[in-house]
Amino acid sequence: MIPLETNVLDGLGQVDARADRFTGVQVDSRRIVGGDLFVAVGDGAGFLDDAIRRGATATLVPDDAFRALAHIGRRVRERSSARIVGITGSMGKTSTKDILAALCAPSVRSIAAEASYNNEIGVPLTLCRLEQDTEVCILELAMRGFGQIAALAEVARPQVGVITNVGPVHLELVDSMAGVLRAKGELVDALPAGGTAVVPHDFPVTRKDIEVVRVNESGGEVADGRTTIGAVSFNFTARHQIQNAATALAVLDALGLPRPASVEVDFSRWRGEEEELPGGGLVINDSYNANPVSMRAALAYLVERAGERRRVAILGDMAELGRTAPAYHREVGEAAAELGVDELLAVGELARGYLDGGVPGRWAANVHEAALELDEVVRPGDAVLVKASRAMGLEAIAQTLMQIPTT
Repeated sequence: MIPLETNVLDGLGQVDARADRFTGVQVDSRRIVGGDLFVAVGDGAGFLDDAIRRGATATLVPDDAFRALAHIGRRVRERSSARIVGITGSMGKTSTKDILAALCAPSVRSIAAEASYNNEIGVPLTLCRLEQDTEVCILELAMRGFGQIAALAEVARPQVGVITNVGPVHLELVDSMAGVLRAKGELVDALPAGGTAVVPHDFPVTRKDIEVVRVNESGGEVADGRTTIGAVSFNFTARHQIQNAATALAVLDALGLPRPASVEVDFSRWRGEEEELPGGGLVINDSYNANPVSMRAALAYLVERAGERRRVAILGDMAELGRTAPAYHREVGEAAAELGVDELLAVGELARGYLDGGVPGRWAANVHEAALELDEVVRPGDAVLVKASRAMGLEAIAQTLMQIPTT
């Protein structure tokens, strides 16, 4: 991290400083290395001694954790000459971030947000990884309601704003698709004059003082376990990643960076991870998150990857859909039937709606009950998709599947 003087912490809370500057920021004491500042978020005050034992230069028990982290992140950002890319979208933002990071790595010194470090804690922590020689910083910006993206962008001050897509996500918080457009548009509004917005082909942008790059629907050639898009070979075959890669390539071009011939993308965990199951089966662990659009894409991918294998979908609730939730869950169930899913295990109260779509299946109230059903639902040689909103914790089902015997 670009070093900061400990006096920047004045007025933020209770400070215990052992030096006049710090060179890193952590909120997990287990990640502390010498020179770090430990910010005690939530119950973190109980780990101050552990942080000091691990070499923390200073500790901070903040009066307001979000305000403190924003202040620190803002100060690091002020001292950096890196170009900042902010990515948001209803789906695919983490994968787009991962792809862009892989594209940038061969030509510039870059950093990217870990996993889904995309909120009032994660964005400042990513900014605090900026070094003097960092040339590109790739951030992911979350949206839980109106004003959040604007607040994160005020801290990060991105020169390039990326909107991957707009879909029926967080409707419980913003009421309608118009609300989603408005909330995502906060990133475009936050760009400086002369900045660049990379947006879907139909996303409304009225500003005349920024460059607007529109990403059209993209096709890719899938062969031999790889996908080629714009003469760049990627190490994935999932067709729903093609548009994410096209968006990442548009950002790469906007940054003026060269396109590599071949890229190996290290995707964040639980986003389409594939593992062989005993008996020749396959599990697709896409349990990190879900919405109506990504659910259909994942089901289509299950059918594509299954080949001659039986197709099983283990689907949990899609969260934050508000009054539209029952209809969307039923529509996903209908999509499963249309695509040819053979059996469905629905997990969670809202997930009951999947079974109205016509696919034979059963229901479980939670992950624990679902695990008890697996012996009856999954057979040796099956192709299985596991997907739900993050709160459902369905990654535990994927782990259990790996242990199911072949007979």
